[in-house]
Amino acid sequence: MKELLYFLIALILFSCSQKVEQLKPDSIFNVNSEWEKQDGSKISLTDFKGKVIVTAMIFTSCKTACPRLTSEMRNISKKVGKVNPDEIQYVLISIDPETDTPEVMKAYLKTNQFDEKEWTFIRSSEEDTRELANIMAIKYKEISPMEFSHSNIISVYAKDGTLAFQKEGLDENIEVTANEIRKQIEL
Repeated sequence: MKELLYFLIALILFSCSQKVEQLKPDSIFNVNSEWEKQDGSKISLTDFKGKVIVTAMIFTSCKTACPRLTSEMRNISKKVGKVNPDEIQYVLISIDPETDTPEVMKAYLKTNQFDEKEWTFIRSSEEDTRELANIMAIKYKEISPMEFSHSNIISVYAKDGTLAFQKEGLDENIEVTANEIRKQIEL
């Protein structure tokens, strides 16, 4: 009986000594919202914890900037090269959740030949999308039922969810972004 008591005390002391990892105040993992993936499953941003996250906010019916932003994301991914999918996640975030259903998002990933192990397309409510956009310093506005004006930003987040790098604008100078991603993977 004494041995069981000593074991329980040791177990309690050991579990109390385990350090609980606190999130940094500027981590996007502090955003407490639910998102829907291209397969219809629900996730939160904390599901990406421990991975380098590369994001862009787009909408699938866009015919101008979004295809170019998506192309840049693809080129950055190619420049980074093959890495362990447990270390990186490329995330497209819909700013038009009404139109961008899971089926539409899944088709978009397939059309763009994105591997779903490394690529995720998510959507949420208008309120949660707007909150995340504000945190990410991305502005967008609906200008007609099928058209949005929006920032063209690719963001790189460290494994702890803090912003490591942002690239604004549509240019093909992807080397700096790819280097930052590689650097974050190594940390």
